[in-house]
Amino acid sequence: MIWLRHIARRLGYDLTPRKKAKSPNAQLVALLQYHQIETVLDVGANIGQYGQRLRDWGYEGRIISFEPLASAHAQLLLQSASDPRWIVAPRMAVGDADGEIDIQVSAETDMSSILPQSDLMRDISPSSAVESIERVPIHRLDSIIGDYVDGVDKTFLKVDTQGFEPQVLDGATALLPQLIGIQLEMSLLPIYAGEHSYLTMIERLKTDGLSLHLVLPGYFERKLGRMLEIDGIFVRDPSGT
Repeated sequence: MIWLRHIARRLGYDLTPRKKAKSPNAQLVALLQYHQIETVLDVGANIGQYGQRLRDWGYEGRIISFEPLASAHAQLLLQSASDPRWIVAPRMAVGDADGEIDIQVSAETDMSSILPQSDLMRDISPSSAVESIERVPIHRLDSIIGDYVDGVDKTFLKVDTQGFEPQVLDGATALLPQLIGIQLEMSLLPIYAGEHSYLTMIERLKTDGLSLHLVLPGYFERKLGRMLEIDGIFVRDPSGT
């Protein structure tokens, strides 16, 4: 059945069952397909959850994943090994400088961050406690992106770096005008010290010519009865304004 859906999509038809079509994952992949995205840059890939999700929901283009933690990077390589269109970059953080930086390694590796955890984070999620500090390479996307995209591909950037998203964008000022869209994890209630709010990030991307097209649910904290993080999917205005 999967092969039939792939053929149908190429012909302009969507055979996704109605209930599944309402899934946030289906909506994300539909957006990528609508804009004919050829390459997804997966910054903050962890062990490959995002890339695998795209594949499970029908995205067939290239995925370039970036992950700094040694243990997560090793699992990411295993996850992507059988997929020739899923490329894993050498182990690195992505930010606004080239060099090395310390990352706080959480017991839950997908909660690891270059930024310190806030008091709120330590209170509501003791299972995410920092266990160690890992020194990792860091690069600006502008410094290394030429190794992965040629400027012609229709490219989409996903950034999930636990509060370090502004620094990733700061290191991609030359790349940003080439991007069709960006998926950004955004904070409704900061859980890392120095984390920017979702309103700040929406305004920032607006100045770069990108408007909010889709919102995906993120971290819901039952102890507080509220969502703490969401993912915003931004798409470039064809007029460039």
